[in-house]
Amino acid sequence: MKKIQILCPVYKEEGILEFHGQLVAAIAPLKKHYSVSHLYVVDPSTDSTESLLASLATHEREVEVVVMSRRFGHQAALVAGIDLCDADALVMLDSDGQHPPEVIAEMIARWESGAEIVQALREDGDETGYWKRTTSAMFYRVITAIGSVALQPGAADFRLLDRRVVDVLRHELPERNVFLRGLVAWVGYNVSFVRFSPRERTQGRSKYQPSALFSFALQGISSFSKTPLRLCTVTGMAIAALSLLAGGVQVIGYFLGSHDVRGWASLMTLMSFIGGVQMFFMGIFGEYLGQIFDEVKRRPRYLVRQRYPERGKTPLNPPN
Repeated sequence: MKKIQILCPVYKEEGILEFHGQLVAAIAPLKKHYSVSHLYVVDPSTDSTESLLASLATHEREVEVVVMSRRFGHQAALVAGIDLCDADALVMLDSDGQHPPEVIAEMIARWESGAEIVQALREDGDETGYWKRTTSAMFYRVITAIGSVALQPGAADFRLLDRRVVDVLRHELPERNVFLRGLVAWVGYNVSFVRFSPRERTQGRSKYQPSALFSFALQGISSFSKTPLRLCTVTGMAIAALSLLAGGVQVIGYFLGSHDVRGWASLMTLMSFIGGVQMFFMGIFGEYLGQIFDEVKRRPRYLVRQRYPERGKTPLNPPN
């Protein structure tokens, strides 16, 4: 029987047992034809999420739980699951209940038909706030327009990966600052898309605050586009050309006898504008420099503190 592993990142999900029950019920028909296992990767928190999952792993042999040494974030949790995958196909979905597990059967059918990546596309309705829908659509348009990957609108971290793609992500793409949606689109292979409407969360609120979403968007853009750097160059050249033109006008005016000192307000406005543009561009340079800084340090993308149940030595250092 082919092996299917279901990967779920977890952070502050005390309703995880309810989610697991729904997941098991949804994939029950698949167990007639596949060997299905569950891998929960936990960012530690002060609630009872870890203890609930530890108990679940003790009583259900197809469940494995990996607990990080600290909170490394959603993307790192997915990377850890990719590193630990030993199945023919890996399905990843969030554990907050918004990704409907019933879609997994369709994903596997597409995989059996030859797709090596089955990407779920989120279709937000009125239940999703206008601001979130607008900013999300804007992000996908921007990264598609200026990036090096064609990222489908609504692409979520809900997907199936063939073992071949898993091995590429694990061994060939050891990036420290991971934007997994972009990497999955970048690798190519045979891709199929399925659409889904998000459900309401089983409990709580989104762990992605506006500042985190902004950082996530910057991470995606800086990982797959050099256009912001080129924009700095083009804008700098344009401002320099305008400055030379203005200087030429002043020189001509001087020789023509028009060299009064009017225009201080406009001069200060122009200087302030140029100074603001320079600071903005320094911020862009800083983003890319920070990416390089993280890469050259070559720190592990995550560290594992505990595994349930214990299965040999805990891998404290992921593969480089």
